[in-house]
Amino acid sequence: MKTSYRNVFLLACCQALLLTNAAGFVAMNGLVGYSLVDVKTMATLGATTYVLGSALSTMPMSLWMARVGRRRGFMTGALFNIAGCALAVVALWMRSFVLYCAATAIIGVYNAVGLQYRFAAAEVAAPADKARAISLVLAGGIGGGFLGPSVTRWGHDLFATPFLGSFMLLAGVALVALAMQSMVDVPPPSALERSHGGRPLREIVRQPVFIVAALSAGLGYGLMNLLMTATPLAMDFCSHPYSAATLVISWHVVGMFAPGFVTGSLITRFGVLRVIVAGAAVMAAGTGVALVGVTVAHFVVALMLVGCGWNFMYTGGTTLLTDAYRPGEKARTQGANDFIMFTIMGVSSFSSGALVSAAGWATMNWGALPFLALIAATALWYARRRSAGAGASPART
Repeated sequence: MKTSYRNVFLLACCQALLLTNAAGFVAMNGLVGYSLVDVKTMATLGATTYVLGSALSTMPMSLWMARVGRRRGFMTGALFNIAGCALAVVALWMRSFVLYCAATAIIGVYNAVGLQYRFAAAEVAAPADKARAISLVLAGGIGGGFLGPSVTRWGHDLFATPFLGSFMLLAGVALVALAMQSMVDVPPPSALERSHGGRPLREIVRQPVFIVAALSAGLGYGLMNLLMTATPLAMDFCSHPYSAATLVISWHVVGMFAPGFVTGSLITRFGVLRVIVAGAAVMAAGTGVALVGVTVAHFVVALMLVGCGWNFMYTGGTTLLTDAYRPGEKARTQGANDFIMFTIMGVSSFSSGALVSAAGWATMNWGALPFLALIAATALWYARRRSAGAGASPART
């Protein structure tokens, strides 16, 4: 099989549009929630319901794509996003926090579907190019990192209700994504993949390779999400304007996805587990910068490093996960991995607003360090196990 760089490019474009929505949502969510809810510690609940919507739809959408193919699955996700943005407009017009949280849950379905772009990249690549294809598709998020917060800023004052126009513009972005997704040509699911055969899921998730992959991607994503979601509120508490928060989120998303141009090559050269350990170290460096100051520059550098560390752990975990399943097990394994990831993200989103309001920005960053140490220690443990010949891929056993 040859790598289809046309499809890698299209998937990277889809990733850019996905991140336009995601980065825009992150930039404004805490502030929207803060304006709608009386109990201010609940301001980031909209992010929690966003992640909850992603978590609950992950397995059904993964199985749906195994049945109808990637293209139709991706387009279904974009339609969910358009519907969710429309409901968010109604919620802001009615000033209903409950309705707003319902809207973000629907928008979360699009995120769950869009995160499957990375798996689709592996499916259109030759085995030797798999890590590079995954990282290049993730690199597509750079454009969304700048465009998303800018879109929300452009829409902020279009109407008397702040951010109502922002959700309208994000719905338009999803329409563009719908057109782009219609051109993606991923090989259809094989009969073996549609059969959902193979080992029981409980056996698959007990494999050391699955545990390390899920921990790296899931816990790394959760920690990044915890700090990212809290950032606009933390900056507001530090008297920085919203324009500064959008700048920080933009550079954070660049930090998340710019390494995608080299992460695949680093994995090929140094090995996936070393890249995961490096990711934990880079994210720890980001928390260190956050602890020494709260100027806009400190926020920019800290969030860029947090994003870069996430990229190494997430790309590494995704690449490692492809060694955890056989063809008939793919949809269930990918769905289980992303469900774990979204569950962790849900906890981090729910606690983010309360932590930054009650405990402070510095405490949140100190609290991330033990979890980063756990990721690094687990990856090092598995590296020793695999070097001893005990961690073979199921495809070779």
